[in-house]
Amino acid sequence: MTNTASAETSNFWGVDITAPHPRQDADLLSQLNFIPGLKEILLLRQVHALEHATVWVLSERHVGNAGYATATQPLERDTLGGLSTDQGFYLYGQVNLADLRKAVPLALQRLTSGEWDLAVHPRCGTNLSVGMFLTAGLALGAHLLLPRGPIEQFLGLSLAAVTATQLTPDVGSLVQRYLTTSIPFNLAIEDITATTDIWGRSAYFVQLRWKE
Repeated sequence: MTNTASAETSNFWGVDITAPHPRQDADLLSQLNFIPGLKEILLLRQVHALEHATVWVLSERHVGNAGYATATQPLERDTLGGLSTDQGFYLYGQVNLADLRKAVPLALQRLTSGEWDLAVHPRCGTNLSVGMFLTAGLALGAHLLLPRGPIEQFLGLSLAAVTATQLTPDVGSLVQRYLTTSIPFNLAIEDITATTDIWGRSAYFVQLRWKE
């Protein structure tokens, strides 16, 4: 899969008003630093984006003796999972630590260089939440608008479920792009280690910090 910055962005007087800017989060923090927890929220969004980009990089490439190769056997991305925090992210799956230590800085470099689509991943939990929200909302709407007969209600519920399934990928991607992730212009990599999470599961932890 090729991930490039989306060409379908909004423009105003020839200026892309949706394009990420290197100072956007830093400027927001300097202006609204009186809001409790704002820095942690901004950090979490950037960490979330880097988590996704790392999974993409690990999925599409493997590491050989000379580093990343272009002709590769992709790692099965369905075996990889992540969990973001404001301190960094956990990565789960069969990954070599040396490979991960090469993938994370590469993912960070590609994201901040313009491959913004790497911040969005179809298996993100955001999509699951969006799907549940859409299904519940459409089902409630169908229940209120359609006759109370069992056949009509069943057809309405079925239509709501099908419609939500069709809408979820696109809506989920938009929510990820503009709400739950942010391009990590302010992240610096501290350390990458093998560890266990708070539930005792084996994982790797990519420790990150905020930089101006």
